[in-house]
Amino acid sequence: MMKFLLTFIFFLSVFAIYAQSEKDLELQVEKLRLALVDPTEDELKELSSTSLTYGHSGGLIENQEEFIDALVSGKSDFASASFENQEIMVDKNVGIVRHYLVANLVDGDKVNPIKIGVMLVWKKEKGKWKLLARQAYKLP
Repeated sequence: MMKFLLTFIFFLSVFAIYAQSEKDLELQVEKLRLALVDPTEDELKELSSTSLTYGHSGGLIENQEEFIDALVSGKSDFASASFENQEIMVDKNVGIVRHYLVANLVDGDKVNPIKIGVMLVWKKEKGKWKLLARQAYKLP
């Protein structure tokens, strides 16, 4: 009976750690969404890995510096952004997030609506979730 109880407690502990890790990642994804609309260099550096590879649906690939510069300079200017149909999977220190990005992009005096699919790969670095890779794709 004691062995069963210890095993049960162990599995509850593992589940609690997993659930907390998933919740922590969900909070980081929300910080990223907010940073797309109101970007700061410090916030984007805090959210992303120095090894970041950031793929756009049109084929452009950016590193961390280019990703941050595009947002902070206004080259990529989000008037709004929401993430729909989000799914999160965590496996130890790696997290995969899939969602649809529904946004309004500002291009001069025009606002262009977009809806694309996105897959994010996050990795825990020194106890914090960091965006390691992002790939956007056009929806059918």
